[in-house]
Amino acid sequence: MAHAIHGYPGSCKNIHGHSYELHVTVTGNSTNKNAIPGTGLLIDFKEIKKIVSNTIIEKFDHKVVLSQAYLQANGSFSNTENLVSWQMEPTAENMLLFIQQQLEEALPPGIKLVYLKLFETKDSYAEWLPANTFAPY
Repeated sequence: MAHAIHGYPGSCKNIHGHSYELHVTVTGNSTNKNAIPGTGLLIDFKEIKKIVSNTIIEKFDHKVVLSQAYLQANGSFSNTENLVSWQMEPTAENMLLFIQQQLEEALPPGIKLVYLKLFETKDSYAEWLPANTFAPY
């Protein structure tokens, strides 16, 4: 995915891309403290991957995400074929808030989102916790 941060004083003000990596942690309801009954799975990893792919990856893969403020200042990008326009700046932190909202709507009943970590690079990332707090990069 590519993005630009409108008003940023450094090079991130220009359109540039990342190969993001998203880590998703969920929990579920189990009343048995010794074992999870049945198959022993709260949710199959394949199901989580499918939900993340359909809900998040398909919306961002090979896309250019720009804020409306960026597009107003740089109108020539408004007709970009793979453009996704956002009200807010497409920072890792704002992306996590979007991802959190989308995943919470898509997860099945009894499965709760508890942690997200989005890597922009191998050592630059943002984290989301249920209290909507962020850890520094």
